[in-house]
Amino acid sequence: MITLGGELMKEYIKKVILLGDGAVGKTSLIRRFVEDEFDDDYIFTIGTKVTKKEVTVQKDGQDVLVTMMIWDILGQTDFHRTQAEAFSGATGALLVCDLTRKETLDSLGKYWIPEFEKEAGAVPRIFLGNKADLAEKMSAEEFNSTAKGLSADALTLETSAKNGQNVAEAFEALAKQLVGA
Repeated sequence: MITLGGELMKEYIKKVILLGDGAVGKTSLIRRFVEDEFDDDYIFTIGTKVTKKEVTVQKDGQDVLVTMMIWDILGQTDFHRTQAEAFSGATGALLVCDLTRKETLDSLGKYWIPEFEKEAGAVPRIFLGNKADLAEKMSAEEFNSTAKGLSADALTLETSAKNGQNVAEAFEALAKQLVGA
């Protein structure tokens, strides 16, 4: 319990992983959510970077504080050991694909989800179709139906790290799932 504005508030600390191929926008989504910034230059993630962000959500009519420890891992599939260590203990995941490259959505089902579940199990997850601001992208129907085929109960959102579309909403929706709100 912590005190915020003179009132006691329950606090949760949760480990969240962003999964997906390189260049789908994982780092940019984190940067948009945490710092409300975007950079057009590609930022190659080397290893793992952890960023902390606190979110207040409602649970049973009460405000609760969710401290999200957000893990940004490299998006290349040939670093199994590094990824397995990062996946261990995760309590939730944002599964990110690039809406302009369908193969990045397919890769979530072929590689990222099975590898992640080996270490973390079946934890709350949300599919993010990033780069929704770009004109040449797969349809919302194709994204939603493919994602639902991979995990029927997972929420799907189209996001844009560039303009902020659904970025905060995605992290906040996951925070609610993590505390059972």
